[in-house]
Amino acid sequence: MNKTIETILNHRSIRKYKDTPLSDEQIDALVQSAQAASTSSFIQAYSIIGVKDPAKKKKLAELAGNQPYVEENGHLFVFCADLHRHEILGTMEEVKVADSLESTETFMVSLIDVALAAQNLVIAAESMGLGTCYIGGIRNNLEGVEEVLDIPKRVIPLFGLTVGYPAHESSQKPRLPKAHIYHEECYEQDEEKYKKELEAYNEVTSSYYKERTGGKREDTWTAQMANMLHTPKRMYMKEYIEKKGFSNK
Repeated sequence: MNKTIETILNHRSIRKYKDTPLSDEQIDALVQSAQAASTSSFIQAYSIIGVKDPAKKKKLAELAGNQPYVEENGHLFVFCADLHRHEILGTMEEVKVADSLESTETFMVSLIDVALAAQNLVIAAESMGLGTCYIGGIRNNLEGVEEVLDIPKRVIPLFGLTVGYPAHESSQKPRLPKAHIYHEECYEQDEEKYKKELEAYNEVTSSYYKERTGGKREDTWTAQMANMLHTPKRMYMKEYIEKKGFSNK
């Protein structure tokens, strides 16, 4: 096993950071690492907004559900699906691109591009001894995020990413059994086998939460997920995405 794989396998979310900002050199290295990720057909359909301003961080923390680590970190990155520049290049080349930009396929390409770039940045950050945490909570109020960051049409802020020097090393959450994630030749559909493996995984996650909280919490994974999925969240998203000029076709 090499150091890159060790870094990946050691991943955990960090939610408490030292009061030490990242240097411009570190930020440059992280953004370059993000840009080195694969991109479908060279489209590069994403942008990254770095946030240093304490007032903006504070507002974004409020919008994300009052998560203090969105405000208190070494640097905050906001990853966006971005087709704004592609609209501009259509004008430059005098080519109609709106139908493609508003297609579901291009929307999916932009989401995939963003995810690949973000994970590259995470691995780079962790290889430098930094901690990270994805912030999906910014999708609680994307119009509010747009206002804070002055975001134009055809750009959607998808998630934040906090990066900094860990002030506390959190424990690592156990992942699903490999058999639930990796299938060979065809998709495994033995439901009874799945249930048995999930029951075993429930014991692992329950023990994890019990140890982490000193016995105050003993959630199983299936109960946690079922309760979360019972109530749909952010149901404004489809209308918002279409309003932003994505996935209308």
